[in-house]
Amino acid sequence: MAQENAAFSPGTEEPPRRRGRQRYVEKDGRCNVQQGNVRETYRYLTDLFTTLVDLQWRLSLLFFVLAYALTWLFFGAIWWLIAYGRGDLEHLEDTAWTPCVNNLNGFVAAFLFSIETETTIGYGHRVITDQCPEGIVLLLLQAILGSMVNAFMVGCMFVKISQPNKRAATLVFSSHAVVSLRDGRLCLMFRVGDLRSSHIVEASIRAKLIRSRQTLEGEFIPLHQTDLSVGFDTGDDRLFLVSPLVISHEIDAASPFWEASRRALERDDFEIVVILEGMVEATGMTCQARSSYLVDEVLWGHRFTSVLTLEDGFYEVDYASFHETFEVPTPSCSARELAEAAARLDAHLYWSIPSRLDEKVEEEGAGEGAGEGAGVDKEQNGCLPPPESESKV
Repeated sequence: MAQENAAFSPGTEEPPRRRGRQRYVEKDGRCNVQQGNVRETYRYLTDLFTTLVDLQWRLSLLFFVLAYALTWLFFGAIWWLIAYGRGDLEHLEDTAWTPCVNNLNGFVAAFLFSIETETTIGYGHRVITDQCPEGIVLLLLQAILGSMVNAFMVGCMFVKISQPNKRAATLVFSSHAVVSLRDGRLCLMFRVGDLRSSHIVEASIRAKLIRSRQTLEGEFIPLHQTDLSVGFDTGDDRLFLVSPLVISHEIDAASPFWEASRRALERDDFEIVVILEGMVEATGMTCQARSSYLVDEVLWGHRFTSVLTLEDGFYEVDYASFHETFEVPTPSCSARELAEAAARLDAHLYWSIPSRLDEKVEEEGAGEGAGEGAGVDKEQNGCLPPPESESKV
């Protein structure tokens, strides 16, 4: 890649640098997209459960506390209004009076009774009597609504705690992608690994090329997405991610990098987004890890350092070398030019072998007598003479 840290002498003007591309997906997997001018905000309320789960932790905890506090206050106020409407607060010292709730002498007592009812604590000091039908109805209503609030809020907190987002933090991608030869073909490669001992089940990998393009009609598409094949046709995209794996995209005629040489790749402006998906073995929930590579993070002519060694009875992974690469001889031409050169070489070998056979046959024929070769057909183009049965008339 082009050197960025060049030294300049005093008085010389620094050459203009190419403006860095704004990432579509950050290295840690966060999508760098913000939703703006959303006017139909009521749609968030139609899926209130997902909205609460997606909130930040401080907002989720605030909503959790407010949901219980406001419910207790609301029903506490109703218990106080019932006591006030029936005149229970005016007959606190009257032992012959049967109140709706025993020992309810104010709003604080009504609030505490609301908490005891909804949380089913039941200390026994304040208790509802059978002479208050409206209180019995309110008790049933608060018990049912309290159970619903508990189920809703506890469910939100459980889903938020058990979200597999943190599991993706232990799925790592190499800091750079590399381009080098594999079996005589140019390949774009990156490495993935899992830091945990519990594995990702049914893991699969995808890669997207994010690049601006303009259609034939003049339409400009700023973030056009193109699939990069990483083995979907052969099943190589389904991974057994026990140890770090190098994912390879073969640059063939169907690849968007088919005509990209080293120089063209350095001048290009694109982003490669890689997506690893699978189920967490411990919970069975789907997990997705993402990362991306800009042009400056693609190293031409490099290969990843091996991290797997065989020890006494087991394999050991050295994650200290996970991101390390080393240079290897790699042609700077494009994959198309490399394929054409290989085709020309194959054609040259194909035609040169018969030519040499012809020369050898001619030399042998010239050494023999003319009379000896009168009854024998001469070999041509490296082919065998026709059988004897066919040569007879």
